[in-house]
Amino acid sequence: MHELIADITFSILFAWVLGLVAHFARQPLILAYLVAGFFIGPFGMGWVKSQESISVISELGLIFMLFMIGLEIDLKKIVRAGPVILFAAGGQLLGGCLLGILFFMGIGLSLGGGAFDALYLTVACALSSTVIIVKVLYEKRELDTLPGRITLGVLVLQDIFAILFLAVQPSLANLEVSVILLSVARVGALVATALVLSRYVLPKLFHQIARRPELLLLGALAWCFLIAEVAERLHLSREMGSLVAGVSLSTFPYALDVTAKVTTLRDFFITLFFVALGMTIPIPNGSVIALALTIAAFTVVSRVVTTFTPLYLMKQGLRASLLPAINLAQISEFSLVVIQTGITAGHIRTETASAASFAFVVLAVLSTFLMVRSSEITMGLIGPLKRIGLRDLDHAHHADGGHEGGHGEANRIVILGFFRAASALLSQIERQDESLLEQITVIDFNPNVFRALNERGVHVIYGDISNVDTLVHAGIGKAEIIILSVPDSLLVGANNEKLVRHVRALNPTAKIVATADMLSNVGDLYAAGADYVTVTRLTDAAELFSVIEAADAGLLEDKRAELDARLAERKEVLP
Repeated sequence: MHELIADITFSILFAWVLGLVAHFARQPLILAYLVAGFFIGPFGMGWVKSQESISVISELGLIFMLFMIGLEIDLKKIVRAGPVILFAAGGQLLGGCLLGILFFMGIGLSLGGGAFDALYLTVACALSSTVIIVKVLYEKRELDTLPGRITLGVLVLQDIFAILFLAVQPSLANLEVSVILLSVARVGALVATALVLSRYVLPKLFHQIARRPELLLLGALAWCFLIAEVAERLHLSREMGSLVAGVSLSTFPYALDVTAKVTTLRDFFITLFFVALGMTIPIPNGSVIALALTIAAFTVVSRVVTTFTPLYLMKQGLRASLLPAINLAQISEFSLVVIQTGITAGHIRTETASAASFAFVVLAVLSTFLMVRSSEITMGLIGPLKRIGLRDLDHAHHADGGHEGGHGEANRIVILGFFRAASALLSQIERQDESLLEQITVIDFNPNVFRALNERGVHVIYGDISNVDTLVHAGIGKAEIIILSVPDSLLVGANNEKLVRHVRALNPTAKIVATADMLSNVGDLYAAGADYVTVTRLTDAAELFSVIEAADAGLLEDKRAELDARLAERKEVLP
């Protein structure tokens, strides 16, 4: 016991120290935890030698990690995902697994006879890192963009795929139809039991203790370990059980509260898991490094092929097809979980597991760099892809000879970028002066917006508003009114001030309307050449003040009814 406590002390101390280094170097924390584990483990300084300690630390961290992953799987989002995300995820997973099996068997890795190195690497390479992707997309403010939503949808379905693999994994050595069916039946029984209890029993219990945070936390932990132990008795695994426990609580009325309460413990035990994983990584030899680089190269290439292709076939355009492929081009922390279960079951060699861990580290660093610069990389790839014959959504515009003045009155009012404010403006124009629609051109690179506006008869050009060539070819030089409707927080590769300067240089006489996120930006936009600047917070403030007045006068219900009637009349492109 004293030895275990000392080992945990070393693990947390060095994870924190190297975590600080990773933070200042803008590298993933998971990478720091792996390095910390290697440094203090038996292959490093040897300060933690007990295999039993490493095993206990790893299993506890794994159970908590899968429980939290389960809590964050939103089944409702999968149902609402729509065909694009489902088709993209299906193509990525099926294509990735097919290519993986062929590739890894082709380089001589085993599949069968008790050794399943090729299969585990295939599954590992098919999964992408939720931690890295969400962190980078959040920092870039791209979670709510179309490529961001596609990326997150694929991640959720990858987690479902991993769940199915973990269900079958204990029976790989004796993989017969009857064994598979028995495993599926056990998982079905476990999931059904967990869902029934979480729907009909737990809400009543948690309602009684909702005001006692310590009991709420304890109840969540008890649920996690109970289902984990039931899974163990069903000859599945505790890890599988903890994942099911989390998924069963994901639609629970107290799910957000439970997640908030368990987050601190999650971070603690996830840190322990990755530190313990780092302890198992030996000093690599040449063959391990070569295999790791091979795994990393295959992951990037296969992800681009299997993600870009289905999205392109569904006519999402080159940009919206390339960005998710770049976002997903790494190995998941869940992949390390899969590899670790394979080590425990004796299905995979230590050398192969070590190579997978090194490939994870390489791709964690590389993909962070690529994602931060994904817009520039995408713009650089679109030209060559067009030259080899791939069509973008703007090909019809170019085929028709799209150029300045080529659409008559449609160029009088140009809207650069199309988000919710532009969607509301279009709806307002339809209600008040529909004839204006014939004078409007919208420039945007969201394929959904492109199709929706085309269907409504609005002239739309598919292109990047931060690209000067796009503005020139769109005929912006002859526009009379130019509206920049997208705030800086959502623009990619530019901001309103730069766009105003570009537009003013191309068209000295047009009336330019820009959007400001902050009050301090208003003067800069006027100095850049804008004729009018909208500040949405001012209109929001006026609306909120009128709500307060209505509430004080006892007329809030009437005001709400008025708003409901206005909303019912609107048919916007974006919700």
